[in-house]
Parts: sequence; structure tokens; C-alpha cells
Amino acid sequence: MQKDNPRATLLIGALGVVYGDIGTSPLYTMKVALSGTGRPDVEHILGMLSILFWMLILVVSLKYVTCILRADNRGEGGTLALMELALRGRSGQGRWRLAVLGLIGASLFYGDSMITPAISVLSAVEGIGIVSHRLDAWVVPIAVVVLLALFMFQSRGTGAVGKLFGPVMLCWFLVLGGLGAWRIAGQTEVLQAVNPVWALRFIGDAPWETFLALGALVLALTGAEALYADMGHFGGAVIRRAWFAVVLPALFLCYFGQGALLLSDPGAIRNPFFLLAPDWGLIPLVALATLATVIASQSVISGAFSMTRQAVQLGYWPRMVIQHTSAREEGQIYLPRVNWLLLLAVLVLTLSFGSSDRLAHAYGFAVTGTMLMTSLLAFAVLPRNAHGARRLAWLALIALFLAIDVLLFSSNTLKLHEGGWLPLLVGIGLLTLMVTWKQGRQRVHDTLAGDQQPLASFMESLEAYPPTRVPGTAVFMSMIVGTVPPALLHNLKHNKVLHEQALFLTVESADVPYVPFSERLRIERVSRSSWQAVARWGFKQEPNVPQVVEQIGLEIPELNLDPMQTSYFLSRQTVIVVRRLPWYRSWRRHLFAFMARNASRSTRFYKIPPNRVVEMGMQMEL
Repeated sequence: MQKDNPRATLLIGALGVVYGDIGTSPLYTMKVALSGTGRPDVEHILGMLSILFWMLILVVSLKYVTCILRADNRGEGGTLALMELALRGRSGQGRWRLAVLGLIGASLFYGDSMITPAISVLSAVEGIGIVSHRLDAWVVPIAVVVLLALFMFQSRGTGAVGKLFGPVMLCWFLVLGGLGAWRIAGQTEVLQAVNPVWALRFIGDAPWETFLALGALVLALTGAEALYADMGHFGGAVIRRAWFAVVLPALFLCYFGQGALLLSDPGAIRNPFFLLAPDWGLIPLVALATLATVIASQSVISGAFSMTRQAVQLGYWPRMVIQHTSAREEGQIYLPRVNWLLLLAVLVLTLSFGSSDRLAHAYGFAVTGTMLMTSLLAFAVLPRNAHGARRLAWLALIALFLAIDVLLFSSNTLKLHEGGWLPLLVGIGLLTLMVTWKQGRQRVHDTLAGDQQPLASFMESLEAYPPTRVPGTAVFMSMIVGTVPPALLHNLKHNKVLHEQALFLTVESADVPYVPFSERLRIERVSRSSWQAVARWGFKQEPNVPQVVEQIGLEIPELNLDPMQTSYFLSRQTVIVVRRLPWYRSWRRHLFAFMARNASRSTRFYKIPPNRVVEMGMQMEL
């Protein structure tokens, strides 16, 4: 029996996870781009197709697949991973500006996560209106049912169903290519649009109309960020191979097939994608399209979960409950709060906009905003280790990408009143929350650091004049390395005792996705009966304190870390806002206090058994 080819398996898996979003763009791109032109003529169709084709080549093939995939953070990609690469070795205002760019990109990604399920599922279900206009009234109710089922399924994980994603998307791309090739065979003159002269001629004849059309043609690029964000799952080589071998040819044939259909029948503009199919294939195509859009939506939802976990680990978001839905796959996680908030947002969008055409205006703004932030961060990363002519070449190339992104983004800003305000509003709100949390945590850290005593001298004094000692080991969770944690002071003040042995443990997040097990711990002895340990996890890993305590016990045999004789002491800060400040100076302090109150408890986040924890409360004024 022949074994499966691992390369082919990875390639098919990448089709399901990475290319779902961009693979479903043909459902609505041509219809939206040409919807305002009435019955488009030959020059219009070929000009639009030529611009679309060269956007795919320049933005997706050259920018993302060839260049941006090189900016890997130890194999991982995505906005926050790129941001951490850009921040490495930088300080001061320059560091903060780069961080804000990364956070803007992450915030707009959530807008994308809200719009993708709504527009994708709506555009697929709208195919039933081609079967019979009497079914038009059922489009929104059916889309709502599909979306409800999708989000309710998240808590069960996607491990079993995920195995079907790749084969289904492979079938989808083969159908796209097949339908497009069939239509092109009957109207081969459409292939002239490959020549960029058609694009340049169209731009020269109608520059303003071209500028406006970019806001719709950019829909063909939705999902390009996923190529970079999902690099850690499959690797850059597999993603490149899948793009050039399967996805790009299928998209090319499908878009040009729609162009060929419009050349022969301009009235097909009402839905050029579904009218590609013969009458007998329409209902199966609607079913396959619905399945493909569910897969595309699943990829974006999973991306939102992963992005939130990274934000939590990097200190830009409060602690949240993170559930693993697979015992074998670390990346399969479920965040209940994120899931239900996304569902609420998607349902509101679906019911309020009601069609994919109306949602398209909002979609473009989120996509182009994220792409623009990626190009700006790439300026700080890709040329960093290059010198001479190579560095100049990188700068010139990224400048080209940046010029294209600015053009696409500015075109979409003209549609703010038509729906673009939605991702803008979501982005501003999330950016405010993330910056508030990061700065608030830094202020808490600085306040505690200013008040705390050096740990080594304090413990030496306790060894010289010991309080009452009790059997066992106390593990004090410490926010700041080398200082006396408030939990120890409160324990001495109120309980008047100290355990025979003490371990001071600080958990830190690294700017890399994964920290190897061998590099996780740094331990030093503080006094005769106490030790200081620093444990580091990557931003795609989750801290597990009992696990690291067990590792410490193996490295220091004399330290008694028997679970039955070990207690954990934590400080729980309650933030109090100074009331004498005016509202315009205190509203962000109130916001931070609200976020702190609603953060997941540290015991659950660090996986510490609740029955072995002593929490010491303290109030802190901001």
C-alpha cells in the first residue's frame, strides 16, 4: 500500500486553511466592480480584468508570496509577529510608533473577521436567486442559519471536519478553473487582458473611474494577509507552491471566464459567477459555494482566536479563558468571549446590510488598511540585514508595495459613508482598548517597582531574624524580578509566618512565537531557603505554572515542590481611579479598571489548581 505524499498532504491542507478567503473572492468581485457600469463594453471589461490580473501578480504573488513570507518570526507570520520583529532592538518613540502600526493592523483584522463570514456566506446563498427569483426572500434567513451553525460548532473544535477542508477547497478550485476555462474557450479574445497595455489604456482614458473601481477590485485580494498569518502552520514553501500550482491558475481562469461570459452576454452582470455554470450545474455550484464560504469563514474565525491569544501573551489584551479543542494540535483553540462577540457582530452585519454588494464597501477598507500596515512594518524588517545595492533594492520594492497600498486604501476611504465606517469604528475601538491595557499595565508595573524592596537583602534579613516557619514550600508569583512581591509582605503582616522554603516565580512573554523547553527557565538562589525563577513562554504558547514548577523541582532536588506540600501565593490588584481628576483625563483609567475587573483570574490563566492558591488582595490608585 502506497503511503501518502506528505508534501501533497500539506499542500491540500494549505488550500483549506490558507486560501479559503481569497478563493471565495470570485463570488462577488466582478459583480461589485462592474455593477455601476450598466452593460459594460469590451474596453471596460478588458481594462478591469487587466488591472485585476496585475493586482494579483504584484500584490499577492510578488508582495506576499515572494517577499513578505521572508519576514518570518522563527517560522511564524501575521501582523503581531511582524510587529515583534520590527520592535526587536528598538526603543523610545520609534518603538512605540511601530507598535501602534502593528496594533492598527491587528484591530482592522478583527473588522475583517466580522465581515468575511457575512459577505462570504451571503454571496454564496445569493446563488439561489439565480435558480428562481422567488427564493430571493430566503437568502438572509438561510445565511443566518448557516452562520449560527458555524459559530455554535466552534466549541467542539475543527479537528475532524478540518480534514475535509483541504479536499473540498481543492474541488472548489478545480471547479473554478474548469468553469472559467469552458467560458474562455468560447471567447478567447478575453485573454488579451493579460497584456498590461489594456490596464494602462483604461487608466489613461478614465483615471477617476479607475480610482473608484480600485475600491471594488481590491476584493480580489481579500485573504492575502492569511498567506502570511498562517505561515507557521504549513511553512512558506508549501504556501508558495499551493499559490502558483493551484490557486493562482484557478483564480485567473475564473476571473477571465467571467470576463468572457460578459463579453458574450453583458446582461450576465447581475451575477457573473453563478451564470458561469450551465443550468444543470447551478444548484450543485450553490451548495459547493456555500461549503467553501463556510470553510473561508472558519479560517478567519480561527485566525481571530489565534490573534487574541497572541495579544494576551504580548500584554496588549486582558487575560481570557482559552480552551483547547484538540489534545494533539496546539493551534486549535476556542475563546468563548471572542466567539460570541464575533457571532453577534456577524449577525448584525448580515441582517442590517442584507446583501454582499452592500457589505463590499465595508470589506475593502478593512483589507486595505491591514495591507498598508503590513507594508509599513515591512520597511522596518526586510531591509534590516541587507546592505548596499541589496538594501536599496528592498527599499525600492517595498516603496512600490506601499504606493499600491496607499492607492487602494485611499480609494476605499471614499466609501466610508457606504459602510467603510464600520471597520474604521471597530478598529478605533479595539486600538483604544489595546493601547489602554498596555499602558495601564505598564503604569501598574512602574508603581509596584517603585514601592518594592530588593528581594535578596530582604530574604537575607529574614534568615537572620526568622519569623515563625511552617512546613512546606510557598511559591510567590512575582510580577517584577528581584523585588519583594506584595503577597509575601501581606502574608508576613497578616499570618506572621513564613514557609520553610520559598520560590519566587516570574512569568515573562518572549517576542518569539515559541521558546524551547530547554531555554524556558532561569533559576538563581536568593538565600539559604529561597530561590528566584524566571519562566519564559512564546506568544503562541500558554503559560503552565504547575508544569514549570515540576521542572524546577527536577533541577533543584533540595527544593521540596511536592504538590501536597506546595502553596501558591498571588497578589490581586484592585484598581481604584482617583475621583478628583476631570473626565477627559480619567476616562481611560476607568476603562482600564473595567478591563482589569473583567480579566480572567490569574489562577485559571496560569493553570494553577484553585485549592492550592492563597490570594492577597490589594488596592492601587491610578
